[in-house]
Amino acid sequence: MGVDTDTDADGTYCETPGPIAPVPPGGAADGPPYAECVLCREPTEYLESTKGATLCPVCAWQEAGRTACSG
Repeated sequence: MGVDTDTDADGTYCETPGPIAPVPPGGAADGPPYAECVLCREPTEYLESTKGATLCPVCAWQEAGRTACSG
């Protein structure tokens, strides 16, 4: 008797989730002025008043890849 590993009971096994966007610490900015990325100086999704090091989506993705565990 085989077990069907292609789907869960609700049929969502291996379903790709939608895009996951990080929520900025200060909240998502509705409009300008946006903070600059600390690495490339491109506009970010954060308000200028957001505290801490702000990264644009590209630099955040690259930083996550650099710091990811390779194990």
